[in-house]
Amino acid sequence: MTDDARFEDGAERPLALRAQTAEDLQVISALTQDAVLPVPEMTWQPRARRFALLLNRFRWEDRAAADARGRGYERVRALMVFDDVLKVASQGFDRNDGDLVLSLLSVDFQPGEDGAGRVVITLAGDGAIALTVECLEATLRDVTKPYAAPSGKAPRHD
Repeated sequence: MTDDARFEDGAERPLALRAQTAEDLQVISALTQDAVLPVPEMTWQPRARRFALLLNRFRWEDRAAADARGRGYERVRALMVFDDVLKVASQGFDRNDGDLVLSLLSVDFQPGEDGAGRVVITLAGDGAIALTVECLEATLRDVTKPYAAPSGKAPRHD
């Protein structure tokens, strides 16, 4: 016998996703498009083989509901973590500029041999971060409650 659905089952919950394939990573990429972060909120932990970004993520999954209800758009702080990272490289921005705010465009996986490969985080303004990984192991987890998007607008790409 199955239980009836409850009202609480439809409640909004923080995202908690894991990606282990390129297809999984495309879901995370779509949900983090237009996320912004100051440069100091990137962390590379070589001994732990972990690279993490603390993002201000636009809540794309809530956009239709916001439009339908005529309410403002939201952002949420989210932690995107990559494990089994062997090397980190970047281009197109100064990693020492503590005031620089980056805008994330996409996250892609370029497979190599035996499950290894490269994660490429593409940033606005021709910036990029490349992670050489032993295998693809990424997580995205919302860590705060949603807040009103400061601009009040949804990001646009013409």
